[in-house]
Amino acid sequence: MITLDNVSKTFHGGDETVTALNQVSLTINKNEFVAIMGSSGSGKSTLMNVLGCLDTPSNGRYMLNNQDVAQLPDDVLSNIRNQNIGFIFQTFHLLPKLDVVGNIMLPLRYTDIDQDEAMERVSSLIERVGLSHRKHHKPFEMSGGQRQRVAIARALVNKPKVILADEPTGNLDSKTSEEIMGLLTELHDSGQTIVMVTHEDDIAAYAKRRIVMRDGQILEDNQ
Repeated sequence: MITLDNVSKTFHGGDETVTALNQVSLTINKNEFVAIMGSSGSGKSTLMNVLGCLDTPSNGRYMLNNQDVAQLPDDVLSNIRNQNIGFIFQTFHLLPKLDVVGNIMLPLRYTDIDQDEAMERVSSLIERVGLSHRKHHKPFEMSGGQRQRVAIARALVNKPKVILADEPTGNLDSKTSEEIMGLLTELHDSGQTIVMVTHEDDIAAYAKRRIVMRDGQILEDNQ
């Protein structure tokens, strides 16, 4: 599903060059559940941005679903993201003026799926994440856990090859975190590939594989 081959990422600011990723090689197979950990500045967020095609490597090769995406232009990467990747963010990133249906529907606006199929997908996902009673509510009318369930449904609506979850429980209390991680575990059990960034050991424990980063390199990979 994912192969990084000697991927580096550098950022230039004035006379300073920062190496955020330093020759990282990594393979993630279909239906893996991987947690990426590391302290601030370890490179885990940059790695997630590269995996999500939000950033391009300075060097190296990135194969996503058998396609080399390392140096593709932004418009092509945008299409690849929409077709292959579902994102879940710590701060949910829901549009405040849209209700649950509208927020989940959003990625489908950039596809050629007809309206009937789109509504069928959205309705099925709303039921799957347990929000049938909230489908016409807007984000400010819901709890953090409910908003994250909307974000998960939105991430799934395009049937992505991989879900990238960036601190998915970072803004949630412990009970709600358990519920969200239970939902992600169910998705993994049903065949979904998940890559998750977290700094919490108890959240990382839900994953089947843990990668620890330091100074832009992989320090540990417990498969």
